[in-house]
Amino acid sequence: MSLAVKAVGIRKSFGGHEVLKGLDLEVAYGEVLCILGPSGSGKSTFLRCINHLEVPNAGYVWVDGSIMGYDLSAGVLHELPVRRLRAQQSQLGMVFQHFNLFAHRTVLGNVIEGPMIVRGLRRAEAEKRAMALLHQVGMAGRASSYPAQLSGGQKQRVAIARALAMEPRVMLFDEPTSALDPELVGEVLEVMRSLAKGGTTMIVVTHEIGFAREVADRVLVMIDGEIRETGKPEQVLSNPGDPRVRTFLSRVLS
Repeated sequence: MSLAVKAVGIRKSFGGHEVLKGLDLEVAYGEVLCILGPSGSGKSTFLRCINHLEVPNAGYVWVDGSIMGYDLSAGVLHELPVRRLRAQQSQLGMVFQHFNLFAHRTVLGNVIEGPMIVRGLRRAEAEKRAMALLHQVGMAGRASSYPAQLSGGQKQRVAIARALAMEPRVMLFDEPTSALDPELVGEVLEVMRSLAKGGTTMIVVTHEIGFAREVADRVLVMIDGEIRETGKPEQVLSNPGDPRVRTFLSRVLS
């Protein structure tokens, strides 16, 4: 099995509060993993540790066989310089809750920024790829619009196109629908379903149980900074073995 992501012994504390308590994870290429759990369980922090937006206090993450944030030389780990870290992080496309689009740039401008600055693509090539991605997410007709002119669902679809423009090996989604009005959730989930069908490797932190049941190859449930259960969606969501997972699911499914 070819691993896209491997995390070993990830611990993270803020002040005296330990948020992540020694997490291990393996995600294969082409796999869709949905991470579920109550608010405050550490799901988003774990995702941010995977792409080194948060530096773990202990443990390491490998992406495509390379350790995130460090270079191993003569048996000693050295922190990567910022430029090499950014290049490494570009292997992981990140979609946030609140879009994080550049307000002063058009939709097209948002999507071409990364490929031109980080990848060094010529503008014509970056625009050609960007328009293909905007078409894929149903936003090609709004390429000249600014974020303030878009709905939340449209902004999130642009954010997905922007992440895909960097040609990442893995897509990370941090509760991508939680900031959307209910009527806009479906359009974003439909784009994500399409990516999953196309074989995109995805790690999705979500409260959308129905999406996890339908799309995920595997579901992982976190509670209080620990992985309490992981497995096929039908097994975890319908017949979990952990009593705390059963309690959590009984609340969200009732």
